[in-house]
Amino acid sequence: MIGLVVFLAFALAVQGQTTNIETCTQHGGELPANAYIDGCINPPCLFPQLQDAVINLVFQAPRQMATMRTLATAYVPFGLITLPVPYPLGDNALTCNFLTNSFCPVLAGEVLQYTLKMFIESSFPVNTAATIEFRVVDEFNVPIICIRVPILIAPPVNAISGSS
Repeated sequence: MIGLVVFLAFALAVQGQTTNIETCTQHGGELPANAYIDGCINPPCLFPQLQDAVINLVFQAPRQMATMRTLATAYVPFGLITLPVPYPLGDNALTCNFLTNSFCPVLAGEVLQYTLKMFIESSFPVNTAATIEFRVVDEFNVPIICIRVPILIAPPVNAISGSS
């Protein structure tokens, strides 16, 4: 009971910074208690090339887990079809390394704060619109949480500020 009260209090405290995300349609997993993408409240979120998109998540561990990893898939429209494009996160996929209030293994019911950084490569053309699903899975590949958010690739920040 105390865990639930702490979880609800924490979720309410961070509610001032919340991005309007959607439930995943292609992958399983619950929505987190809170999701905030730096600089974005109402999608599509701008993801400038050559910098990290920063996604902050708060969720409750549904069970004890030794490890977790994060996967990202971009859904890019090409004419009448939408292609799924797995986006490699490299070392950023190691979810346990980016918990800001805990470490793995995590306990069932533990409230976790997680910061995901995703580097936006220059190979993604400016003005590319896509929808990305970010999902966290456990060591058995069982989904824990999943968020879906529309994005738009923007020019590098230096290019944006240099053109003003």
